[in-house]
Amino acid sequence: MGIEQGHILVVDDDKDILTASRLLLRRKFAEVVLCSNPGEIPDLLAAHQFDAILLDMNFGPGESSGAQGLAWLEQILAFDPNLVVVMITAHGGVDTVVEAMKRGATDFVAKPWQNEKVIATLSAAVELHQRRVEASQLKQTNQTLVEASIRSADQIIGSSPAMGEVLSLVARAAPTDANVMILGENGTGKELIARELHRQSRRADKVFISIDLGAISESLFESELFGHKKGAFTGANEDRLGRFQAANGGTLFLDEIGNLALHLQTKLLTALEQRVVTPVGSDRGQKVDVRIVCATNVARSELADESRFRQDLLFRLNTVEITVPPLRERREDIFPIAAHFAVVYARKYAKPIKPISSSARTAIENYAWPGNVRALRHAIERAVILSTNEEFQASDLQLNEIEHDRNAEVGQPQELNLEQLEKTTIEAALRKHAFNISKASKELGLTRASLYRRMEKHGL
Repeated sequence: MGIEQGHILVVDDDKDILTASRLLLRRKFAEVVLCSNPGEIPDLLAAHQFDAILLDMNFGPGESSGAQGLAWLEQILAFDPNLVVVMITAHGGVDTVVEAMKRGATDFVAKPWQNEKVIATLSAAVELHQRRVEASQLKQTNQTLVEASIRSADQIIGSSPAMGEVLSLVARAAPTDANVMILGENGTGKELIARELHRQSRRADKVFISIDLGAISESLFESELFGHKKGAFTGANEDRLGRFQAANGGTLFLDEIGNLALHLQTKLLTALEQRVVTPVGSDRGQKVDVRIVCATNVARSELADESRFRQDLLFRLNTVEITVPPLRERREDIFPIAAHFAVVYARKYAKPIKPISSSARTAIENYAWPGNVRALRHAIERAVILSTNEEFQASDLQLNEIEHDRNAEVGQPQELNLEQLEKTTIEAALRKHAFNISKASKELGLTRASLYRRMEKHGL
């Protein structure tokens, strides 16, 4: 350990001890503060950030019980439980030393001491304090992440009978540890339902981890879910925790489960059955305790096809099945959702909060919303940014209905505007594949992420 590390406080009423301590310790530690009057300890703790305290057991002539040292030990640890206190005893009373250790002292040195022993003891004390601080910070960070993982800017809005049934299922399933499969079209809010399941569960104080299985390559599947060891493959420069281990004790949300390749479904099934994951490059499995919630936009009939989805995995995943209805099946929820987003984005962009005109409301409620809540959100966000009216008008929403049938191919373009052509082509691909993002992106020759960016760009 270099001289730049370690801040030490020495408390002893023996001036010779303090002088010897200063001469010995200042060569090894960054700061050495001496104190002959224990009454100054509170002020010194407030003014400095010590790593270790060397504290005498007795103060004043004739004192030998150690009661004073024990009393100050308790005060120091009450001020900062992470501080490391090493007791000094001149009498080597075993009972007193044991009592000090019971009350939180880390170690002790006996007078007359050996310099090497003191240096080694305080060096270990400094390292222990730093580990305690790191552990405390990590705990706080983890707690912050847990809170962030279950807190969302969005909220579930809907008083329709269709959403009432969904929320009823959530309320009944959440307190159990049953695996849940959430079905629904793109943009219906499946992840919001998953977060609500976690929020109402017994695991609510633990982490919620989400992973989009459609966005990870097959070659990285095991590494992402189960982790890997350093050197397991090219680029594995350090050990990495998989999502299963990261979600241990909490909830793991597997989005786009319906697009998982069959051979990868086998690996997932094994992990779920055994509740054990083996990091890539390791031959030792690790037990995990996670609740699985998954989601897919694949139709239930397609999931029942054994050539597409393993039925034994399906039975593992859909102990409870929840279908989130599209907006067109809960039109009474459309306007409240739009009004909510109008306020959210007005605050985000520091715009005035404006009402939605009757014409805009009619347009919103009559629109098909093939992209569901996601598309509605984008339309309202665009209106908040661009509107110059005192109320949101229908024209602010820029809703362009597609005239051709959902399954129609793109025909001869009536105009050659590149932006409009791109938008029309994307709309046609989405409708052709019933808004299955994976299939549409494959036909368009785009990645899922690229398609999502273009959908957001065009307000789809």
